[in-house]
Amino acid sequence: MHTAIGASRMVCAVVLLSWAVNAATAADAEHAYPNRAAVAEYGIAKSSDEIDLARSAAPASISGNATVLTLGSRGYETAVNGKNGFTCLVMRSWGADFSDAEFWNPKLRGPICLNPAAVRSELPGYLEKTNWVLAGVSKADMIARTQSALAAKISSPPPPGAMGFMMSKQGFLSDAGGHWHPHLMIYLPRTDDAAWGANLKGSPIIGAQSSVEPVTVFIVPVTQWSDGTSAMVEKH
Repeated sequence: MHTAIGASRMVCAVVLLSWAVNAATAADAEHAYPNRAAVAEYGIAKSSDEIDLARSAAPASISGNATVLTLGSRGYETAVNGKNGFTCLVMRSWGADFSDAEFWNPKLRGPICLNPAAVRSELPGYLEKTNWVLAGVSKADMIARTQSALAAKISSPPPPGAMGFMMSKQGFLSDAGGHWHPHLMIYLPRTDDAAWGANLKGSPIIGAQSSVEPVTVFIVPVTQWSDGTSAMVEKH
């Protein structure tokens, strides 16, 4: 039996942002990436470049002491052993929800640094999902495996405090949004968006639900990139 553990947990960390930036493009992009690209297209040529990109997800005070994972031919590998409990990596497009039109977009690169709670609860599912991708498992089979894990109660809700930093200038999060805005990801058991004031006019908080798991992710934009420079856009 497979041991899917929250395989769709990282929903929104990458590609919900295409919806958040420009929902009107979703229908046009629905079939833009119907199949997995060649595995090599998802790679980054130099491991040192991937390490730097992963670390750019959070301020150096966090990422400088974090564990760093890089994607290899057999899945993610530990490139740097950290000491603060955080883990940084560059997520690929399958970090999105299964329903997202850019699930197979080979251009996507989503640097993220997860705190210890999210390392325990959110990271294992994404790593397993990556192994499925590298093994050639179809999206339909991934969904079936995740649903079976839920039915068997193998998967559990995110614990209190699970969150991640996505504050990189260098990330590419969707065709619609590019690197979008620096933001924080907060993972919760399925929660009413209104309880957080999310998705309401004038609210800075974006909320989204997984199409498979009972999980809510809240996205909270912040005003600066991980290097400390301003992310505010001046209006003229």
